[in-house]
Amino acid sequence: MSGSTVEEKTVGLEFSEEQMSAQPKVGLANLEDQHSWNWFTIRTLITSGTGFFTDAYDVFIINLVVPMLGYVYFKAEGGQIPAGTEGALKGMASFGTLVGQLVFGYLGDAYGRQKIYGLELMIIILGTLCCAMAGSNAKGSSVIQYLTFWRFILGVGIGGDYPMSATVTSEWASAGRRGQLMSIIFSMQGIGNLMASVVTLIVLAIFKDAIISDVDNLDIVWRICIGVGCIPAVSTIYLRLTMPESPRYAMDVENDVEKANLAVARATATNVGNTTSAADIVANQTAVAEAKAKRNHNRTFIDYFSRWENLKILIGTSVTWFLLDIAFYGISLNQSYVLNAMGFVGDGTVFDNLWRTTLGNLTVSCLGFVPGYWFTVFLIEKMGRKRIQFMGFGMLTILFTILAAAFEPLKKIVPLFVAIFTLAQFFFNFGPNTTTFVVPGEVFPTRVRATAHGISAASGKLGAIIATFGFNKLVEIGGPAGKHAFLPQTLGIFAGVMGLGFICTFLIPETKGMSLEEIEQRGMKNVEESEA
Repeated sequence: MSGSTVEEKTVGLEFSEEQMSAQPKVGLANLEDQHSWNWFTIRTLITSGTGFFTDAYDVFIINLVVPMLGYVYFKAEGGQIPAGTEGALKGMASFGTLVGQLVFGYLGDAYGRQKIYGLELMIIILGTLCCAMAGSNAKGSSVIQYLTFWRFILGVGIGGDYPMSATVTSEWASAGRRGQLMSIIFSMQGIGNLMASVVTLIVLAIFKDAIISDVDNLDIVWRICIGVGCIPAVSTIYLRLTMPESPRYAMDVENDVEKANLAVARATATNVGNTTSAADIVANQTAVAEAKAKRNHNRTFIDYFSRWENLKILIGTSVTWFLLDIAFYGISLNQSYVLNAMGFVGDGTVFDNLWRTTLGNLTVSCLGFVPGYWFTVFLIEKMGRKRIQFMGFGMLTILFTILAAAFEPLKKIVPLFVAIFTLAQFFFNFGPNTTTFVVPGEVFPTRVRATAHGISAASGKLGAIIATFGFNKLVEIGGPAGKHAFLPQTLGIFAGVMGLGFICTFLIPETKGMSLEEIEQRGMKNVEESEA
């Protein structure tokens, strides 16, 4: 096979080698040199971070809303939603998220970041509003069924936010702070989780007397709690829709040097020497037209991942995220079970039960959930992604083993139980929950980055679905409903899953301190060697 053919197949470019050499990455050097914080950096963080805040709020608010729904709509069942119905209500958003991650990941690569970014937020706004206003028919579908459907739609939007925000943030960042910026974006998940508890406490406090006098007033409370999730989404929709095309997508996929250089100039507030002569403008337009005519995302994706060295990395990012989310969502979406074991139970009245459960969620968020994210933010560029992931999986294996082996004795020592569980939440986020999001956004070439990130994230969501539907049934084995007799053994299963995550981390490479171009060249080198 000739050298030129190898080169074209390797890089997945559908234009000639001469055109490639005529389109140097002039502006990207300026982007790599940008280490200070400017308005565009802050705008990117606000645009992407607010989306993740909304995502987390909408995902985790259901854990606090479900008990309210039980008190309002399932009085005959003692205020308890049947396990199957509860599993569907909590898990349907995960099904939608999985779909959104795959679909928007593909669209982001096939059509560009600029054309797609913002559509997912529109879906989130629609889904959130419809969830808050869900009603029922006189005959037929109930409010729970409509709420379940709209949570699926909401999940599609949330899923789309993962690959889109990850790639947008990654491609606008320099090597020395890319991991930190992506971690800041993802850390908003912790703030969203925390604010779900804060908002619920505020609304419960406002309606305290009304709830005590008539429990049906919770029908207003849960709708307000869900509807508040629209506010941050609506506030940033304009910023997303006006976000310029990523300079790396413009350069690497569209072959549009003019667009890339203008984008870099906007991000760095510098003049990158844009093409001005008529001949250069015509040459650039010709290159763009040829690249568009010959672009084939499906073939590029298959060519790149048909090589084991590249496929191995995708398997690594997907499997580690899958294993992580089994435990992460198994605990997070059903945190009230663990909080009850810790002693965060009320005096038996509806209001006090809801208040204490919400307060327990807030306590765990403040002590371990949120701090874990910010330890990653400040240390990821020093420790590296892989080291943090190894550490997180290792510590979680140990902590879940302790919780499983000494569950009954620890229940009697509430402060110690709270401390160990809080440490587990801490090492989720100062560990694989953050790094499994960051690594897929860096380690793949621009042409397949969003698709690969979407596949990795969807694998994680598959683990979340297994946890959401399986956990509700698994914890009830060996005892009466609601007693969670199998909870210690379930925690032991999570320990084993985290151990597998530690082993699978060996499949992913370290990306600390490397530019996206250097990472891409490493991946292309694997293809070249297999083609030679």
